[in-house]
Amino acid sequence: MKTSDQTLAYTLARIGMGINMLVHGLVRLPKLNGFVDYITGQFEKTALPSLMVKPYAYAVPFVELGIGVLLILGLLTRQTLVVAMFLMLSLIFGTCLLENWANAGSQMVYLAYFAVLLGLRTAYNQQSLDERLGRS
Repeated sequence: MKTSDQTLAYTLARIGMGINMLVHGLVRLPKLNGFVDYITGQFEKTALPSLMVKPYAYAVPFVELGIGVLLILGLLTRQTLVVAMFLMLSLIFGTCLLENWANAGSQMVYLAYFAVLLGLRTAYNQQSLDERLGRS
């Protein structure tokens, strides 16, 4: 069976975002405590208490890593994209609290990218473990 250009484009876009998210998580894990301290420090002057920020900051690299692995494999793609979009929504919320509009714009691009992947998933996610396992 020949792969259509649309399916190939979707697959490479999904894998590309998967690599992006995987590496986001991987590079933060060795310096996890420093990452958490940095994020917690950023939010000291906001309404969010560190009691909420700290556990969230610890979770983010692991969530990014999981999203990355699952997108690369094309496994649980729909659920993974929904989780990724909720991650972006939460990051956008925090970034807006910090009034960091440039980063919020960048995060909006990620959100849009995930939305496009989700919207095209049914039609073009044939090169995936979901498809091979009959979960499409």
